[in-house]
Amino acid sequence: MSEQTQEQTRERAADAERRVVVVGAGMAGVQTAVALREQGFTGTVTLIGAEPHQPYDRPPLSKAVLLGTAEGSAFDIDFEALDITLRLGCEALGVRPGAHLLDTSAGPVPYDALVLATGAEPVRLPGAEGVPGVHLLRTLDDAERLRPVLARQHDIVVVGAGWIGAEFATAAREAGCAVTVVEAADRPLAGALPAEVAAPMAAWYAEAGAVLRTHARVERVEPAADGGPGHVVLDDGSRLPAGAVVVGIGARPATAWLADSGIDLGEHGDVPADDRLRTSAPDVYAVGDCASFPSARYGERLLVHHWDNALQGPRTVAAAIVGAPADEVPEAYDPVPYFWSEQFGRFVQYAGHHTAADATLWRGDPAGPAWSVCWLREDRLVALLAVGRPRDLAQGRRLIQAGTKMDPRLLTDPARPLKAATA
Repeated sequence: MSEQTQEQTRERAADAERRVVVVGAGMAGVQTAVALREQGFTGTVTLIGAEPHQPYDRPPLSKAVLLGTAEGSAFDIDFEALDITLRLGCEALGVRPGAHLLDTSAGPVPYDALVLATGAEPVRLPGAEGVPGVHLLRTLDDAERLRPVLARQHDIVVVGAGWIGAEFATAAREAGCAVTVVEAADRPLAGALPAEVAAPMAAWYAEAGAVLRTHARVERVEPAADGGPGHVVLDDGSRLPAGAVVVGIGARPATAWLADSGIDLGEHGDVPADDRLRTSAPDVYAVGDCASFPSARYGERLLVHHWDNALQGPRTVAAAIVGAPADEVPEAYDPVPYFWSEQFGRFVQYAGHHTAADATLWRGDPAGPAWSVCWLREDRLVALLAVGRPRDLAQGRRLIQAGTKMDPRLLTDPARPLKAATA
């Protein structure tokens, strides 16, 4: 047996004794467990989830599951065949990095490598906790509680005109509910898009038969005599009838349980990871909605609460845990962020990160059914929003990745493919 073969045999034997524990059974956690097996990891892999349900995908919750056209969205993965141990209905309570122990509601769990993939949790409406008929939409249980509400065609007040608020309002209108959306800012998607880009989207609500009220803050929710919400009272004194209230005012990393762990947390509650998604603690990694990472492409740390980030990051984490061959340098994690949303009959896609752009260019009429917005920095595409123009998005994403120089004059012609608008 050659020395190289003997070394490989020793490495496999050592690998087989390693224990990887993944906390969080959403997209990021599940894909990390799968990626470990795909990359040849032979040790034990334990996936811990706080919910009792078989791990599931979240995007269908605001669409097919909510409207009753699908019963669930469980991942089509044979965990047993992959030798991945599921521990569901098990809540993570803390980490003791020095002892390599994860504390859970079922007792301490030892690890050799720990992956934090606990995702994000919705921001709650102050003063509305415990009020009957006030809902969030984040989990399968949330969607199942809301499904009969839509079926009864209640008057519904949606608090927040962000991505999730728009998607829920869309589903509620499809179900025949009367919908009023209240937004504290002056426009929908105020936290995600510049004013001039979000402004055309305000008209979508009225076109779909929903009422959008901006500059509107909720003062309180008044329960009805029968136990329902009754009315939503705004800060201007107006009272909106509500058979149900759905809150969509943002999300934050689900990391409060890490507060006394000694693992660094960022100003937004995120776990600051490096460009290989390693945390401040040895043998602890973070991925998905709970983690931020440094982007060399954009020159800043990014906290991305999108499905695609939870899909891509696990490959980097798995590679870091498995270890690259001596002659290979692991690739830094620096994706082009990507997100999509289906709202009011429109397919909206976004790629990149626009905050450092120095020019904004439009392709098409924003009053029409299909248009795009391109953000440039020094004539290079850094972000793109496409409404009903999936080809723009697909080509634009590749151009952002490549850092290709664009010709702004050609770029504004919506009839010209983006890939033909290069300098």
